[in-house]
Amino acid sequence: MSGEDKISNKVQEAKGEVKERVGGATGDEDLQAKGASDKTKSNLKQAGEKVKDAFRS
Repeated sequence: MSGEDKISNKVQEAKGEVKERVGGATGDEDLQAKGASDKTKSNLKQAGEKVKDAFRS
């Protein structure tokens, strides 16, 4: 996984965490769900990159 991909995925994960917490604090279920979705997408991307890295080694 390239350094840029790692940073991009971590940024997306952090944004998702913020959205999820703000949505929970304000009672905005849509924002909370969007945050959870962003975190999940980031985690899946990271997992996919790790699999690619494993096959490259």
